[in-house]
Amino acid sequence: MIDKTQIILKPLWHNKIMYIAIEFDYDCDTLKNFTSDLPHVKWSKTYNIFCTHHNKSRINELFQCFRNQGWYVNYEAFRVLKKTKHLPEVKQTSIINKLPILSDDQRVSISHFKKWLEQKRFSHNTVNTYVDVTSSFLRYLNYQNLNLISARSIEQFNYDFIFNAKKSISYQNQCISGIKHYIDFKNIEVDSFDIKRPSKDRKLPNVLSKSDVKNLFDATKNLKHKTLLILVYSSGLRIGEALKLRIKDIDFERGLIHIKSAKGKKDRYTLLSKALIPILKSYINHYTPNSYLFEGRFGDPYTQVSARQVFKKSLLNAGIKKYSTLHTLRHSFATHLLEAGTDIRYIQELLGHNSPKTTMIYTHVSTTKLIDIKNPFDSL
Repeated sequence: MIDKTQIILKPLWHNKIMYIAIEFDYDCDTLKNFTSDLPHVKWSKTYNIFCTHHNKSRINELFQCFRNQGWYVNYEAFRVLKKTKHLPEVKQTSIINKLPILSDDQRVSISHFKKWLEQKRFSHNTVNTYVDVTSSFLRYLNYQNLNLISARSIEQFNYDFIFNAKKSISYQNQCISGIKHYIDFKNIEVDSFDIKRPSKDRKLPNVLSKSDVKNLFDATKNLKHKTLLILVYSSGLRIGEALKLRIKDIDFERGLIHIKSAKGKKDRYTLLSKALIPILKSYINHYTPNSYLFEGRFGDPYTQVSARQVFKKSLLNAGIKKYSTLHTLRHSFATHLLEAGTDIRYIQELLGHNSPKTTMIYTHVSTTKLIDIKNPFDSL
């Protein structure tokens, strides 16, 4: 019997480039997880929707992927688009839209590569990223009619697919890492493979004021959503860490939270706010989670997509227009601790940073010392 779940594929215009937007009921965790794992499908923070580059074959690929799961797919918007005479001027999209699909052997190899990465205990997001960029590289080889991986082909891919497409420095480094791991996985020897990694831009983190943080929590009425947001802020957690927490990781007596296998596969303890304890206990009594502290509909960990949706809705309800993400709460936690006089070495431990240099960035956004500086204009 065909599932009544409906997926809508529709055009999405961004900077005069057409993408395929994938719309469905975002309360369905199964569908969200399935879509996020699809190759070349990304979550757009700007439009709050899954999307991918547009081409005719891509629509067919998505249609088959979803239909194979028994879901109904509606792509009527693209049929209507063909009949429309006045279309926006379209820029040439990335070279990725011109790449042929993977061969059967390449699909098998990528599948084994994914398992190999998982066995090395890379995070779910890192595995998907490395698989995604390596698949693009192999498709690029097909496009260039190349049978062997060479330093030259990697350098050319880096130029055509990343530099010319104006991808971010972070994405470029991910591509290089993904391909290097694939070379190790296949035990391929590549002569003179030495693509220099570009230095990342040193950007200061966005931080919310204490009053903004309070307004954010006050505007969040749902108990589960409020508990999640307060926990992320009051403990300085990465969202992935918060969603992996189990009830047994909360030490109510000592006022600590045990973070296990965090970034860099490290364990650490962080703070459990005294003011959060009654809220947290009320949440647990009301929702009765079985294993994970924050669970989805079927007992799996609450998804990051759902958490981002919660955060965005709370920002809107609180009237906060400053650009913020869930990670902004972690930045705000660290900055507010520093402004309260907490030693930066303790902040480093609470955040789980390897180097104090990483934590020192918060000294650049803290206002504690800045407000003590006398402006020379005031003495004119």
